Formats: sequence, C-alpha cells, structure tokens
Amino acid sequence: MSAQQMVTIDGLAVPIEGERNLLELIRKAGIDLPTFCYHSELSVYGACRMCVVEIENRGVVASCTVPPQPGMVVTTNTEKLRTIRRTIIELLLANHDRDCTTCSKNGACMLQDLARRFGVTNVRFGQADERRRLDRSTPAIVRDPNKCILCGDCVRVCGEVQGIGVLDFAYRGSYSMVTPAFGKELADVDCVQCGQCASVCPTAAITIHSSTDEVWKAIHDKNKTVVAQVAPAVRVALGEEFGHAPGWAEPGKVVAALKKIGFDLVFDTSFTADLTVVEETAEFLERISSGNEGRLPQFTSCCPAWVKYVEQYHPEYLSNLSSCRSPQQMFGALARTYLPAQLRVEPEEIYVVSVMPCTAKKFEATRNEFVSDGRPDVDAVITTQELARMIREAGVRFDDLPVEPFDLPMGMATGAGMIFGNTGGVAEAVLRAASDILEPNKAVGAGSNRRIVFDEVRGVDGVREASLTLGGREVRLAVAHSLGAAAQVLERIKSGEAEYDLVEIMACPGGCIGGAGQPNPSHLEVRKKRSKALYDVDTMQMLRRAHDNPFVKQLYDKFLGEPCGETSHELLHTDYGERRRIKGETIKLSSEEVAGQIDVGVCVGTCCYLNGSYDLLKGLMEKVNKAGIEDKVNLHATFCFENCEHSPNIQVDGGIISGVSEDDIERIFREEIMSRLEEQ
Repeated sequence: MSAQQMVTIDGLAVPIEGERNLLELIRKAGIDLPTFCYHSELSVYGACRMCVVEIENRGVVASCTVPPQPGMVVTTNTEKLRTIRRTIIELLLANHDRDCTTCSKNGACMLQDLARRFGVTNVRFGQADERRRLDRSTPAIVRDPNKCILCGDCVRVCGEVQGIGVLDFAYRGSYSMVTPAFGKELADVDCVQCGQCASVCPTAAITIHSSTDEVWKAIHDKNKTVVAQVAPAVRVALGEEFGHAPGWAEPGKVVAALKKIGFDLVFDTSFTADLTVVEETAEFLERISSGNEGRLPQFTSCCPAWVKYVEQYHPEYLSNLSSCRSPQQMFGALARTYLPAQLRVEPEEIYVVSVMPCTAKKFEATRNEFVSDGRPDVDAVITTQELARMIREAGVRFDDLPVEPFDLPMGMATGAGMIFGNTGGVAEAVLRAASDILEPNKAVGAGSNRRIVFDEVRGVDGVREASLTLGGREVRLAVAHSLGAAAQVLERIKSGEAEYDLVEIMACPGGCIGGAGQPNPSHLEVRKKRSKALYDVDTMQMLRRAHDNPFVKQLYDKFLGEPCGETSHELLHTDYGERRRIKGETIKLSSEEVAGQIDVGVCVGTCCYLNGSYDLLKGLMEKVNKAGIEDKVNLHATFCFENCEHSPNIQVDGGIISGVSEDDIERIFREEIMSRLEEQ
C-alpha cells in the first residue's frame, strides 16, 4: 500500500480504510484516546476536547472532528497534549459534584476513571457553590445537573436516535446546563422514559431511579411471599456485570442468585411472552379476517416507551395498538389472580418484582391501567444493573453459584418467548404462531412440520420490511427499533407510501437487549452478541412456538378459557388514551391581560416547538410591535392545546388554528388580529 493512503500515527503507518475521523483511525491503531462526548452511533460533537492530537503543520486539533487524509503525521501523546487533558479534567471537576464515595456511579464513572488515568490528584480551581435541584419526578430515571459535564451525549441520543429532543442546552458560559424545555421536570415534558440518555451519560448526571431499597424491605418482611419475574434479555447481559463477555447466558445462575438474596420464587417473563404471542396472534388473525382495513396495521404493544410515544405524538393510531398488555403486566395480572391459589397464599401477601432490561418498565408498572384495588399489579421493577448491585450487596459470589431452574407453573417458556428480547422477536413469534394456525398441514423439510425461523424480520437495520404469504394471504410487515426509526415507519404509513398488516416497534436500539437498564457500555457490537445469544437459546429449545407451551395450554384450560375470551381479555388486555406532553402554567411574553384585548396564544409544547412554533411567536410579536398595538393584543406563549397531531397551533380568542407555518403569519395577523381590532 502506498504512503499516500496512509496516516502516520506516533511513528506507525496506519492505512485509511473508510474511517470517518482521525479518532477512529487512532483507535484502530491500538491507541485508547480518551473522550467524553464521542459516541460511535451519534453525530460528532467535538465539545470535550479530550481527544486532541497534534498534526504536523496544523497544530492541536480534536481528532473526532478531522477526517483522515493521506500523508498526515499525527502525534497523540506529548507534554502539551497531556497538560491540555489534565487541565480539561480539572475544569470539569471544578464544576462537578465530587462526592464520589456516595455516587451511584462510583467505580463506573468515566470522569473518575480519566482523572485517575491522567493522575489528577489536585484541582487548582474552586468548586461551584450553587447546588442545582435533582429531578426525581419520574419513576424511571433521575437527573442530577450537579454532575453534568456538558458532553451533550444525552441531548444527541434523545434527538438523533429517539427523535424526541426533550433535553437541550440552555444559558451560556458558566451558567450553561442541559435541561428540559423551560426548566421543567422530566415528568412534565414528553419524555418517554426509555432511559437511553442514562445509558450514554459518562457520569451520574442521569441515572436509573433505583427501587432496590423497596425490594430489600419486602424481602425482609416475613409476611411477604416475594416473587420475581426475569425478562429474557436479562439472562444474556447480567454476566457482563461479573466479568463475562457480552452474550454469556446462564439463566440458572440468575435464578440461583435471586434465590440466594432472598426471593421465594423466580419465574420467567418468557412464559407470559408466550402468553402474549397467543393473545396477540388471535387478535391479529381477527383483524386481518374482519375486513376492516382501518384496524390495520396492528402495532405491537410490548414496549411501554413506544406506547407512551403513540399516546403523545400519534394518538390517531391508538386503535392500531394491540390491546395486549406487555408480558410484564400479564405476569402481574396473573400474580394477583391465578398465582395465589397455586401457592396457597393470600393475594395481598404476594410481592411482585420484575427484573427488566428497561427503565420504561418502571413507568409502566405505575400506570393507572395496571392498578387494581389501589395496588399495582407489579410492586417493583429493578433493572439488570440494580440486580447486579443487590447480588454484590448480599455478598453473593455469582460465579460460584450452582444453577437452579425457574419455578413452575410460570417458569417454562418456548423459544418464541425468549426471542422477545430482540428487535423482530415479537413479530417472529407471532409469525410462527400465525403460520402454524393458517397452514396447519404445510411441511417444510425433513423432521420439521412448519417454518420456525423468519430471517426477514431479523437484523440490525433500523427499519426492516417483509412480505410473506400465510394461508393464501399476503402479510406485510415492518420492524423498527429506536423511536427515530418508528417515526420513519409512521411517516410512510401516513403518506400512503407503504401499507402494512403488522408492525413491531421497540424503543431501544436492538430492542430489549439494548435497554437502558442493561450493563454499560451497550454499543452495537455488544448488542449483536446479546442478540445472537438469545437466538442460540431459542435454537436449543425443544418447543419453539408459543402455543406449544404445555403450561400455557393448562392456564387456558383451567383458568383463562380461550384466547381473547372474556376472562383473558379482562386480565390480559387493556387500552390507552391520548396523553398530554407538557404541563404547566402559561408563560407570559407580553403585556398583562387587559379587558378588551385580543387573546393570542402560541403553543410552545414540545411537539409544536419542534415544528417551528417559536418562530411563529417571534414573527407575530414583530408584527404586533411594528403596528404599535401591544396594548391591544395579549400575545403569549402557552402549553399544550391537545392538538399535537396538527401542530403547530395558535389560539385566537379561544379558536384554534392548526398546521400553521411561517408563511401564514401575515395572513393570521391580518385576518385574525387586525380584522378583529377593526370590528371593535
């Protein structure tokens, strides 16, 4: 290879092979250049400057922002560069809450790690005096502005990957901070509580809202029978917390660990995933046979962050959501109704704990739809990370544990329930069941009755489409992971560009295996290994179709009746409603309201704001000021008019004008404001 295709890095010639920037090339050369703000799956930001290098004839630059060019001579480790990095760390620490001993990320904090790596033992600058208030408003995540280093990772993952953008930078200079709009708490804006911001945060500025104290309290209560359900994605990730490679799967040790720390019974959420498949398939087959095209496509409803996203942004599609509860909530319903008789205990004595890869599951468990007689069906949700902390706290040596089986009756699952943790897993499980029902006599290969694997819905692409023939009918599918990808699918449906019968959406990259409650880091290569492990577990199962699960059959025979029947529908199904995104008081941006004024309110709720309502407000203010009618018009910003599907929205004397653009400012000013003044 010629020198013109090479970059010299610390004296070593390194070939350019499609790397986006020098940082990638340097890391390929085996040099671990430090960063805070760089993330391979997000846009390049270049804010932290930790990855600075010296380029011959160009000086010091941030390597993440410079494309590699043939002939470059790069140095990564000089006295000047070390001084720059140490100074950056000192400045970050000066503005950072340094109470590391009680920090939830102590030992896993990137700032702490780099301070140790570069020998920063003394901070020459004073520490910030102001203490900003913690945001504990949601059951899923906690935001601590005092530990934020302004790397912007949370801002970019929320905006670029999830397409929501509830976090952004505010103020300037030393007052700069990351915050939701108008300083609101996360519970008051349209956060879906997916927790991806927490998964990329290098410090403890955004962390998981821990529920371990409540769980310990229940475990130590002699009057409680504490039961756990374990999601399929947990078993292929927990080992990472104890030194195993991603994808290491030993569910028997997960069960043993839970029993060791005090859980009375441990069940498998894959069992109720099988149950979800049976119910959702029955619902899907009813929809495609009803002839009512308005009920198609059927959207999956297992992901609570996705459900909340539909409630907030696309309530017109609420009827398309499957009415099935998620596997977590199906388990909760059965734990309150079916399980007590099986265990011979009173319902109020059972304390239900979910072990999930997901922070949004914490929010889901608190929803009013899943509260019976004043008590939630699921008492507490802990993540994979929280379970690992509980195991360590109890002094359990994870690797020394013997394997133990899940408890029956809700401990046996088929492969279909286990692949729920992967993007495409729900769709594939439904296809297995639907094909078996629609084509009962079809044989595929020796030793196999019907098709099991549907490669069309597997993979890492953000959106995948497939068209299959089942029972003589074409079935069109779409599978998407991340809410940014979900928005693409919905746009294709709205525009008429695509038609689907079944759509599976998971909010987190890779599906549940990439949930925010999983061990960090959780980048693409890690997710691929976890995904492969789940598919391997599925392959090893003797039963791979949900409706072949003998304990699911027994549950229907003895308790539920038939799929989508009266009892099963009451316990295993629900419905959802339109949800307000931003709550709060009206924000005044003009003179105080006076009798006789024309009242003009511009919605600056997140949906309208993202579609340009701030520019509309600014344009109308300029018109009002130029016309000298400030005393006659009460122009102000306000929050949600509950009409977000037609945003941006303006309200004039109680009447709402929807779908407004900047081109409409002149018309609205003339027809809605000036004409009313002339009539007075």
